[in-house]
Amino acid sequence: MTQNAGHQRPGRRYSGLDASERTRQRREALLEAALELFASQGYPATSVKQLCRQAGLTERYFYESFRDRHACLMALYDELVDRLRAATVAALDDELEADAVTWRGLSAFVEHLTADTRRARVILLEVVGVSAELEDRRHAVLREFAELTTAVWLRFDDQSAPSDRQRLAAVGLVGAVNHLLVDWLHRGQEEPPTVLVETCSTLFEGARHQLDA
Repeated sequence: MTQNAGHQRPGRRYSGLDASERTRQRREALLEAALELFASQGYPATSVKQLCRQAGLTERYFYESFRDRHACLMALYDELVDRLRAATVAALDDELEADAVTWRGLSAFVEHLTADTRRARVILLEVVGVSAELEDRRHAVLREFAELTTAVWLRFDDQSAPSDRQRLAAVGLVGAVNHLLVDWLHRGQEEPPTVLVETCSTLFEGARHQLDA
């Protein structure tokens, strides 16, 4: 009696994990290896062979998850940005007044990057200028954070959409925070993160009050 083709036997399980779970674990190991190596020695100096050695996997498993090294960097960047955005949004308490919300959001943003500077190095340094695709993605991320900024401002304004001045100011502020953190990394992380938060908050609060005037 033949087995019904519509009822295939599930893949074998190893250590309690099925094939898809093992693939996911290998991908996570490779992304963790990429975070470590791209941040410590730079993306251009890191080979697929080095990534696999760091992850404890063969190159066969690298190409199971990623088309090439560039695809790995893109996946890592997207994952890191998703985590950064989630941490920032989670801090935006609806019950607080405008300046307090700004402080909370900026604190979460800065602390997430400075708590593990590997994240900051990949997001702010290693992806810059790698390819046109990554540049488009990087600028889209900056715009997304600018839109998050204007969304917070609109909570406290009697308007349904940001003005041109608000939109442009938000783009400028997000760019300023980006460059402030890049400068902080290049100078050896001299100031404590609290000083970075205070500086960013001063910029954001000053801009918002000027726009409201």
